[in-house]
Amino acid sequence: MYLLLAFLALLTERLIGYPQWLYRLIGHPVTWIGALISRLDRSWNRESQSFERRKAWGIAALVVLIGVTVAISFIIERLLAGSQIGFVVLVLIAAMLPAQKSLESHVEAVATALDTGGLEAGRKAVSMIVGRDPEQLDEAGVCRAAVESLAENFSDGIVAPAFWLGAAGLGGGAAYKAANTADSMIGHRSARHEAFGWAAARFDDLINLPASRLSGGLFVAAACLLPGASPKAAMAAIRRDARHHRSPNAGWPEAAMAGALGIALAGPRSYGGEMIEARFMGSGGRAELTAADIRRALTLARIADALLIGLFGLAALAIWQV
Repeated sequence: MYLLLAFLALLTERLIGYPQWLYRLIGHPVTWIGALISRLDRSWNRESQSFERRKAWGIAALVVLIGVTVAISFIIERLLAGSQIGFVVLVLIAAMLPAQKSLESHVEAVATALDTGGLEAGRKAVSMIVGRDPEQLDEAGVCRAAVESLAENFSDGIVAPAFWLGAAGLGGGAAYKAANTADSMIGHRSARHEAFGWAAARFDDLINLPASRLSGGLFVAAACLLPGASPKAAMAAIRRDARHHRSPNAGWPEAAMAGALGIALAGPRSYGGEMIEARFMGSGGRAELTAADIRRALTLARIADALLIGLFGLAALAIWQV
């Protein structure tokens, strides 16, 4: 049932997304999870405490977050089990977890902004999806940032929630979403969160391992179906560049996309006024990207997404036949 749930959740979100009227009415699971994380951060992350004490409280906060999320998900699954209508409702709830349409619309908005409003509009649009300093980016930098965000969030925002839905049901998918949201909110190395967010960052690295590798493979496969893309170069980029990324996971989808499209991603970038040195993914690829490259990357991601949905559909069918 879990594989079927993941397949139908992906298909549902692919077709209808998450309606804005529903978001205005009840919010979204990420906003609910974020509210709990913020409360734990305010209550338990006290600057007067030692580094080790704050680290311990961060571990406790992660345990509470995951525990509450799994408990609520388990109750929902039990209440909806045993009827066809209940399963349909469960699919609709699970469809809140992957973010296919949202990711595509945000990345597409960057290309549109560059085409219609120029560099300043592109910087504003890309600031909605990346954490780096947009004012430091030229047009090529804006385009690289958008494509990198697409590649990384394809793994984090689509493949990973689907993977954990298929592996452990609603509880697995929701627990992943909670941990990933915690990493994005408190998992960075700032003075306030280096200790308290340590557990969230390390746990997110762990649970994203399978999805990042699967995402890289999906981009390689998608390159076989996109004219002009190179699956061979995508594989070579993964082998050569992925391990040099600052993240143990993001390098896989970024390197695969860079190699497939013959472009260079990542490299040095500025965060909070500080220049971060980083190696390029797709070494030797073209770094002067344009809005057309963003749209080509979106096409590759859409093909990879279709392959992902098909993969879960085939897996669910195989299990059902057995």
